[in-house]
Amino acid sequence: MNRGDIFAITIHKGTKNEQHGPRFAVILQSDALLPRSVVLVAPTSKSARPASIRPEITVQKQTTRVLLEQMSAISIERLGKRIGRVNVDEQWSIDDAIVAVLGLN
Repeated sequence: MNRGDIFAITIHKGTKNEQHGPRFAVILQSDALLPRSVVLVAPTSKSARPASIRPEITVQKQTTRVLLEQMSAISIERLGKRIGRVNVDEQWSIDDAIVAVLGLN
């Protein structure tokens, strides 16, 4: 497992605006802090509206958005199959959006 890897995941239903159901998740946590029993991820959505804090990535030849405003720590036991990884340009977009979401600029 490395930063930028994409895994299948199922998120249990939360409140009305939280993502749930089967989808993909991008590993956000630094490689220096992996592997751990808990990992920081961001879920993806094909139907989420475009936003500067939702970079687009391609997963299995389909465009999806990384919902960085919904990043969370989850047990690695909840990760399913590794699907792939983001490319360099996608990782830069994710990094820029993390800076914006966390107000680090």
